Amino acid sequence: MHENLISILTPFKNTAEFLPECLDSVINQSIDNWELIIIDDHSTDNSHSLVSNYANKDSRIKLFTNQGNGILDALRLAFKKSEGNFITRMDSDDIMIPNKLEILVENLEKFGKGYVAVGKVKYFSNTGISDGYSKYERWLNKLTETGTNYSEIYKECVIPSPCWMMHREDLITCDAFNPDLYPEDYDLTFRFYKHSMACIPCDEILHLWRDYSTRTSRTHEHYAQNYFLEIKLKYFLELDYDSNRPLVIWGAGFKGKTIAKLLLDNQVPFHWICDNPKKIGKSIYDQLMLPFSFLETISGAQSIITVASPKAQKEIRLYFKNLNMFPVKDYFFFC
Repeated sequence: MHENLISILTPFKNTAEFLPECLDSVINQSIDNWELIIIDDHSTDNSHSLVSNYANKDSRIKLFTNQGNGILDALRLAFKKSEGNFITRMDSDDIMIPNKLEILVENLEKFGKGYVAVGKVKYFSNTGISDGYSKYERWLNKLTETGTNYSEIYKECVIPSPCWMMHREDLITCDAFNPDLYPEDYDLTFRFYKHSMACIPCDEILHLWRDYSTRTSRTHEHYAQNYFLEIKLKYFLELDYDSNRPLVIWGAGFKGKTIAKLLLDNQVPFHWICDNPKKIGKSIYDQLMLPFSFLETISGAQSIITVASPKAQKEIRLYFKNLNMFPVKDYFFFC
């Protein structure tokens, strides 16, 4: 292992169209103490030969072929082949800002072990960015500016998969890329949270995140909503659920129903409230739907919020603030 070396782990599959910009952005970093461990996940276009040409010109680029299949196998191989003390990810269709590696490693050196360095991201696309991705970008960057990423970890993935860096030893503590759980970036983020790897605040955009119609997060089944809800509940029950406190689900839409079903499957008791007069007093999955006024009859509850409306979420936050209750302790937004 090389103490000052940065290992960049990058799987790729059929991204020949974007790889030159990606690779050039790595080569043009403001520091040069890096190695790019880049794994071909069985591409069928000319991606492999393209990367091979780059590797022949720059010995820091080390090309391998995935021995298994999929991103997790590729990441495991990349990590196994890496030699750096600092580990980071990169997606083969994205672009690094020129001082990305420099800022991330400086922050890690300043704060030491037990931390994960993160940076702000910016989406870009030839066809324009959807409103949903724009909102996600603003939300994620606001958390990153203050290093409070975990405060909303049950809403969405709060650490962008291609824009973090940590000490090798800390990544091993978090079990690196070993669990076969998807979405793999969200699972890894939860394990950073589990092992108290604090996020270092950063107010600079370090990574350009490409969006396009065939991007994996848009097309792969592992990024479907049910996978997100399953992984959220798995870690909630493991890390934050207090069986000595009443548990309440807020909302009876798709997410509320999915969470309720998962709780029943795990034999976890709960109360279920909603504001739909057509549902209140009726049963879903043999669970009685209760009005919000039910909350006045219990104390010390933990709440899973599946209400999506921004206005309603704002009102809910105010409700808990008035009760002196706190996020990721007393209430958890799952959307």
